[in-house]
Amino acid sequence: MPATTLTIDLDALTDNWRAMDAKSGTNVETAAVVKADAYGLGVAGVCPKLARAGVTSFFTALSQEAVAVRHAVGPAPDIYSFSGYSSETAEAITQHDLIPVLSTPEHVRDFLTADPTLPFAVQLDTGMNRMGLEPAEFATLKDAILARNPYLTLSHLACADDPNHPQNAKQLRCFKDMTDGLGLRRSFSATGGTLIGPEYHFDLTRIGIGLYGGLPYTNAKPVANLQIPVLQIRDVAVGESVGYSATWIAKRPSRIATIAAGYADGLIRAMGSGKVMLWAQNTPCPIVGRISMDLITVDITDLGHTPTHLEILNQTQTVEDLATAAGTIGYEILTSLGGRYKRVYKGN
Repeated sequence: MPATTLTIDLDALTDNWRAMDAKSGTNVETAAVVKADAYGLGVAGVCPKLARAGVTSFFTALSQEAVAVRHAVGPAPDIYSFSGYSSETAEAITQHDLIPVLSTPEHVRDFLTADPTLPFAVQLDTGMNRMGLEPAEFATLKDAILARNPYLTLSHLACADDPNHPQNAKQLRCFKDMTDGLGLRRSFSATGGTLIGPEYHFDLTRIGIGLYGGLPYTNAKPVANLQIPVLQIRDVAVGESVGYSATWIAKRPSRIATIAAGYADGLIRAMGSGKVMLWAQNTPCPIVGRISMDLITVDITDLGHTPTHLEILNQTQTVEDLATAAGTIGYEILTSLGGRYKRVYKGN
């Protein structure tokens, strides 16, 4: 069976980083967030290209992700791990020169017993109520933290996708109240916060979804192309059904292509029933029937030829279009892209 091919345009990726770097402004470092295997596009392919483009800091969720990034980019860049510092993460941190992000009082207390030369970052909770030291916890631990000279202090906006949401300004005031005058290197904004304005930038911005072609960065270049091989063509008569539960019934003589991908590959079932198109170059062809685990059926009646493959992600139909059809967000589409795809990197 021919492979379904996910092509990642690394030039578009680095163009997106450069554009966000320009928005971050002078004297502000622009880091790359590459957690979840670079949002599903592959750390081994994505991170070296970003490093060559000028990225000097990478952020990951887990220590094992950070180790993979270290293997991909070599010894020079800073690599942060949001999994913090504990007996489970200590060995990876010391062996691979990682920077743990301390987010709980337990992280801080564990780290205070570690090698005092190890770099670290501290995450503050300014109102998201998810991870980070709350103001009272930071006040209690502040002297001990400052004595160890944190490499970076950061927080995260809850409503950055809505620039006018009042919580953005509320969190900004809290972050400044907690950190002003301490001489700390600070980071407050991911993609959304970076787009709100320079008062949210501080010393380092952390660009995630904006690198990969997703909202809220509306000018991002599409990075992913997904090309799915056609397995079979069949002619369906008027009144015949296609797919599980017979949800689609032909109203005209139809040509139906069955293609080699499904919800096991991250193509969410809710995209079906005509909400998403497959593309043969510039010609759209609707999905008919339900998306199943490994297969999708597509109406190619009006195409005029028999295709060898169809595209579901391209310059016309982006991750955000798929997300809208599935009732979700671009982050989920990207990070769900299946491990069965053949990944090809364009612009190495």
